[in-house]
Amino acid sequence: MLATVLIALVALIHVYFLVLEMFRWEAPRTRKVFGTTPEFAAESRVMAANQGLYNGFLAAGLVYGLYLGAAGASMIAFLLVCIVVAGVYGAMTATKAAFVAQTIPATLALLALVLNI
Repeated sequence: MLATVLIALVALIHVYFLVLEMFRWEAPRTRKVFGTTPEFAAESRVMAANQGLYNGFLAAGLVYGLYLGAAGASMIAFLLVCIVVAGVYGAMTATKAAFVAQTIPATLALLALVLNI
């Protein structure tokens, strides 16, 4: 049960990223979250939207894996590992907040999934 809740939370986080990156990229609050200037946000809008789409795919895959039940466990594990790696890479190359926002929730969800709790 805990694994299901944590996996759903990770999916919701990635839906939030999708919204920020695809639809709110140039908004002042989003720019503050990502530490970007209005000029950079305008220039990188298309790239951010593409990145948001990928976050949406991660969320959709996690939700579909939950829908599949036990049959979706390996897909969920793979997606969570991908999110952990992306969060670590983001923390090393972009912002330390990526570690908190991506790596920690995905790691907790993966542990709960593996431990079957």
